[in-house]
Amino acid sequence: QVQLVESGGGLVQAGGSLRLSCAASGRTFDSYAMAWFRQAPGKEREFVAVISWSLGSTYYANSVKGRFTISRDKNTVYLQMNKLKPEDAAVYYCAAGPGGISRERYNNWGQGTQVTVSS
Repeated sequence: QVQLVESGGGLVQAGGSLRLSCAASGRTFDSYAMAWFRQAPGKEREFVAVISWSLGSTYYANSVKGRFTISRDKNTVYLQMNKLKPEDAAVYYCAAGPGGISRERYNNWGQGTQVTVSS
């Protein structure tokens, strides 16, 4: 069992930045990677970024590549979001699991944090 606690969401103007945090505790050894997903109203939950615990290797969705950066520090995973666009507005979730870009692969989820981008 992994417990995930997210923070850092809020309201930001287009072009601004936010830094999301996800603190993981419990059986983190059972999870190979941590990922960020997001879900906007009327949309499916979509992959944003993933990082491996051991190597720190990263992979990003094309929609955020070059603007978002995922990183880790011990059991905390971060998502630095720069040059935010209105289409980035969503509830952002962190997840622990084996890696990959499919939400079905992850079995532990945070509560979600709202990111609102005004134009």
